[in-house]
Amino acid sequence: MAGILVMKHLFFFVSVCLAINLAMCTSNIPNTKKTYIIQMDKWAKPDVFIDHVKWYSSLVKSVLASTPEKESTGHEEERLLYTYQTAFHGVAAHLSEEEVKKLQEQHGVLAVFPETKYQLHTTRSPMFLGLDRYDSSKLWSDRLSDHNVIVGVLDTGIWPESPSFNDTGMTGVPAHWKGACETGRGFEKHHCSKKIVGARVFYRGYEAAYGKINERDEYKSARDQDGHGTHTAGAVAGSLVHGANLLGYAYGNARGMAPGARVAAYKVCWVGGCFSSDILSAIDQAVADEVNVLSISLGGGVSSYNRDSLSIAAFGAMEKGVFVSCSAGNGGPDPISLTNVSPWITTVGASTMDRDFPATVKLGTGKIVTGASLYKGRTNLSTQKQYPLIYLGNNSSSPMPGSLCLEGTLDGAAVAGKIVICDRGISPRVQKGQVVKEAGGVGMILTNTAANGEELVADSHLLPAVAVGEMAGRAIKRYALARNATATLRFLGTKLGIRPSPVVAAFSSRGPNFLSLEILKPDMVAPGVNILAAWTGALGPSSLPIDQRRTNFNILSGTSMSCPHVSGIAALLKARHPDWSPAAIKSALMTTAYVHDNTYKSLKDASSATPSTPYDHGAGHINPRKAVDPGLIYDIGAQDYFEFLCTQDFSLSQLMVFGKFSNRTCHHLLANPGDLNYPAISAVFPEDAKSSMLTLHRTVTNVGSPVSSYHVRVTSFKGAVVKVEPASLNFTSKHQKLSYKVTFETISRQKAPEFGSLIWKDGTHKVRSPIVVTWLASL
Repeated sequence: MAGILVMKHLFFFVSVCLAINLAMCTSNIPNTKKTYIIQMDKWAKPDVFIDHVKWYSSLVKSVLASTPEKESTGHEEERLLYTYQTAFHGVAAHLSEEEVKKLQEQHGVLAVFPETKYQLHTTRSPMFLGLDRYDSSKLWSDRLSDHNVIVGVLDTGIWPESPSFNDTGMTGVPAHWKGACETGRGFEKHHCSKKIVGARVFYRGYEAAYGKINERDEYKSARDQDGHGTHTAGAVAGSLVHGANLLGYAYGNARGMAPGARVAAYKVCWVGGCFSSDILSAIDQAVADEVNVLSISLGGGVSSYNRDSLSIAAFGAMEKGVFVSCSAGNGGPDPISLTNVSPWITTVGASTMDRDFPATVKLGTGKIVTGASLYKGRTNLSTQKQYPLIYLGNNSSSPMPGSLCLEGTLDGAAVAGKIVICDRGISPRVQKGQVVKEAGGVGMILTNTAANGEELVADSHLLPAVAVGEMAGRAIKRYALARNATATLRFLGTKLGIRPSPVVAAFSSRGPNFLSLEILKPDMVAPGVNILAAWTGALGPSSLPIDQRRTNFNILSGTSMSCPHVSGIAALLKARHPDWSPAAIKSALMTTAYVHDNTYKSLKDASSATPSTPYDHGAGHINPRKAVDPGLIYDIGAQDYFEFLCTQDFSLSQLMVFGKFSNRTCHHLLANPGDLNYPAISAVFPEDAKSSMLTLHRTVTNVGSPVSSYHVRVTSFKGAVVKVEPASLNFTSKHQKLSYKVTFETISRQKAPEFGSLIWKDGTHKVRSPIVVTWLASL
């Protein structure tokens, strides 16, 4: 962890290198047209224009280069892709670099963002989260859960015929809903319902980059051909389905986190990816449609807050009272791998549940190794015989093309009739199995590398296949490199009560938050490994085109799966507490999260089997039954977030991208970025060794018993003495606010961050805030 101590210098170095490389790549093609997002000052509109759309259109037309192409009918309209008017103000347009330079000089232009490509962060969980227990009905009664909360899901669309979107028994579409049901190939008006209240598509940015969508190969409508969007929508708000399963695995009752909530599908992702201009338009439209929650399971790297169009749009959504939940990314276990780190976004990492799908590898020596698999096919290996075992790598730790089982790397003569060992990496896990199958292999053992550790992700393979951890994989490979190695595979179905659980997923992206160490990210973890939810009817469970199997449900893993869990719980909390702000909902989720597994030990990191830290799990694992009654909340308003931005060394023009919509200005209320009223506390000591004392401030709002008294407990640290004043908070009314301060005094600067917690207790509630103390070091 010592590497984070010089991250400000590293960030500058990397930024400069990227800027130089980008400049070198693009300097020779000034006339190449690309999509740009132009943010406008809505208050600067000249009176001669009757509305903003006409003004934006006029500005774009005024800078278009004079070419025969320009003179053709409708060309200006083709170059203008979107106008944004709700969560964001401006346009998306297809422009050359010369045209962009001219546009930046025009009155009213606040900022210009080049198009960014984003990627998807690809039943048991309600019970695991305590939402199916007898006493939970008191928390989520029909009066509260069969509600009018609408969750907007930005993804690959939706498969409306899925039983998870059955609207039987639901009341009419909420009166406040302003959305629409857009039609197209495979999606008609009747596909919307009291469950799927809206469906829209956004593809202009994608087509500007890749050309027209081939409608014979892809649905240019809200119908989901990929499955990802259907899965996330089902996880958020799927209706109760009895007997749900994937080929017999995970059999039981499936339901989303908020089965009474409504879904609005915003299709922004296509075969070639998801583009920022389309995502921005979807957020803008969703806020205008009056969704209550936005669930966004995708990411595109990290940019400065003022250069991240999704971050800016999410700020606008937050101003309108919309809770925005985003996946943290699948870049773990590498540190500093997070995406979607803005403090007004709820950033969700992934963890395991207490359910597994065990399978075994029995070696010729008699040794049995346990792994995981979702294989269910006509061909099974006999457990009464052994099959030849082969590994096309060597004893080195570096995988080779053959050991990775990439297409075209396996020699049929060498692998025919054998079980083939394949290393994870480069290509999809299920595709490796198909490569083995096509080469004549009879089975596959998929071995984790150091990056995956001992975490086991089950897949619906097309041939008998078992995934094993890194340590077991190394032992099996050593055995296979000896002469006459043999093995067989066995599949054991579904097992519950796995211990320990939850465990932080190895793939879940990690902190710290590179943009602002004072804001701890991720915010929390939620179930994201081997999640059963609704699936498209257009694709088999392996997602391979050759897979002809069709299922109503699929089991997937990723922070894409953990994000909708939090989105659904946020919908429940919004129904239970309609007056709560997005920050209040986030606070309730964070301060009630737990940091111990079902063996009563600290949460572990799947990549190392060692205790995880707040850089891995944030505030901890969500606990919705506690979140409904958190006792105290840390509330944050739009102006508070703006005050945080005022501490980030932005120029006035850079701040305007956030503040112009509501004419916000800096009041300089925060002495330190860490003074933002965040539910987590991060004390960052500067490089100057003379700075030995730091005080951070917090304000809590009483949402529990009107008359209550809380007492504080804080962790001891090796490097600092921590003092909380006052040590008790005495409330006399509901919604009363009381403030406290936390003073950190350095006694010994540490090379690595220290982690702990601050807990307010009243005998009923435990309001827990994680603490991170970091001492920056000079080069």
